Amino acid sequence: MRSRWMVGVIAAVTLTAVLARPGSAQAQLSDTTAFLADISNQYRTVPNVTYHVANNHENKLDLYLPANASGPVPVLMMIHGGGWVAGTKESQFLRAMPYLEMGWAVANVTYRLVQVSRAPAAVEDCLCALQWIARNAENYNFDLSRIVTTGNSAGGHLALTTGMVPASSGLGRECTAGSFTGPPTVPSVKVAAIINWYGITDVADLLHGANTKGYAVQWLGGLANRDDVARQTSPLTYVRPGLPPVLTIHGDADPIVPYTQGVRLHQALQGAGVASELHTVPGGGHGGFNTAETLAIYATIQQFLKRHGL
Repeated sequence: MRSRWMVGVIAAVTLTAVLARPGSAQAQLSDTTAFLADISNQYRTVPNVTYHVANNHENKLDLYLPANASGPVPVLMMIHGGGWVAGTKESQFLRAMPYLEMGWAVANVTYRLVQVSRAPAAVEDCLCALQWIARNAENYNFDLSRIVTTGNSAGGHLALTTGMVPASSGLGRECTAGSFTGPPTVPSVKVAAIINWYGITDVADLLHGANTKGYAVQWLGGLANRDDVARQTSPLTYVRPGLPPVLTIHGDADPIVPYTQGVRLHQALQGAGVASELHTVPGGGHGGFNTAETLAIYATIQQFLKRHGL
């Protein structure tokens, strides 16, 4: 019998294939149809919740919540990619399916893109989203001891910073009571684990030399102190003992975010005594992994979560 996790994975993979080729794969839909029917009965959706206001811009998240949970449930904070210049939370829904099948809550987060605010706004917003989850734990039955952040590309970067940036950085200073909906008291909250899909780990590396990327240059723009901001927003800056466990997934032929970024983070975390795993996709690019590769990745994620009691 397939595990509930793998049914969710298969549903996500099958739906992706069907959406890409709507005239095919009809025979594959039995598990997916049953899964979606089950999800529609067991979950409720709270869309477009404003979690933070900055620069007169409302940052929003979607909640997917178990309808009949008997107690507090784990939370996946999911963050979309797009090089900090593009992307939508709606594009990430299929990635939530395995977690929904396990009975988790999912907070699917958007943040200020470069058209609204340059760096470090996206990092600040995601820290505020984490604080919103903490503030609203009682309202939505969140288990604050089991929060996992995840995202792909720029979203992977933001999943890392959300779980790694200390309060002393000052990057959470915008998360004030006046900009929130919810109770004014901020509970202490720590991310339990991070699942990083080919995220940026060293922003400065993408501003100069052979690894220069236009999306990073655009995100930092013409800031007079852009090298300082690049370091301030780089996960590698915050490597230290006591961080939550990290799983990094990266293709070794990624042309958008160099594979070396994932390797360097993994090595630095291990050097600091932090539990870190690196799942390399041989020949893999910037996402777009095939079915076998995707199933192997989700099997690795499931094992990673189990190892860390999640």
